[in-house]
Amino acid sequence: QVQLVESGGGLVQAGGSLRLSCAASGRTFSTSAMGWFRQTPGKEREFVAAISWSGGRTYYAESVKGRFTISRDPAKNTVYLQMNTLNTEDTAVYSCAARNPSFGDHYYTERGDYNYWGQGTQVTVSS
Repeated sequence: QVQLVESGGGLVQAGGSLRLSCAASGRTFSTSAMGWFRQTPGKEREFVAAISWSGGRTYYAESVKGRFTISRDPAKNTVYLQMNTLNTEDTAVYSCAARNPSFGDHYYTERGDYNYWGQGTQVTVSS
């Protein structure tokens, strides 16, 4: 079992930065592939970024590539999403997700690939 708790959301002006954190409990974090997704009202949850269990492989949605960075700290059982140059279209509830077991050192981009989810944290970008 993996329990996930996100933090770090809030209100920021366009062009600003935020760092989201996702703290995981459970002994399986180190072998879990992790991902970040976001959702706005009336829309489906969409993929943002993913990282393999080792941290050696990452992948980003085109809309955030070059602005967002996903990373993980095994010592803290935490995965991060550094978000820079935010714009109003980044406004959403951001959720982290874990996939365990993770086969090979892969990242995953589909919602159905993940079996654990956090509750989410709101990010609002004002113009």
